Amino acid sequence: MVKLTDEIKEEFAKMKIFPFATASKEGVPNVIPIGMCYLQEDAETIWIVDNYFHKTMENLRANPKGAIYVWGAEIKGCFQIKGDIKIVDRGEDYEEMRKIVKAKSDHFPAKFLVKMKITDVFECKGGPDAGKKLL
Repeated sequence: MVKLTDEIKEEFAKMKIFPFATASKEGVPNVIPIGMCYLQEDAETIWIVDNYFHKTMENLRANPKGAIYVWGAEIKGCFQIKGDIKIVDRGEDYEEMRKIVKAKSDHFPAKFLVKMKITDVFECKGGPDAGKKLL
């Protein structure tokens, strides 16, 4: 798997809302904003909290791949992070995710932990390196 560089980790940490893209088995795209998105210490895994996924969860069950876009006014770079998805509904990681979410607010249901194992990182800035695979 792919491990994020220190530069990308710093930019990831600045993000508050992440666009999260999935696609159905037929290839129909879906993009949603997510706020509960956590890079794990291994820098190879991202935890995404399913509070209100509908089409997204249907897509992930049929086609377990996703992409996250890291960009904004305060971000120096522009990165697309792609990965393989595992949906978790029990166990140690699931319980840890629920603790994190419930510490923020009891309002969020924290239904599933979506673990994304990073497979690729691409450049998103315009110019000659647009779309270049970075990792």
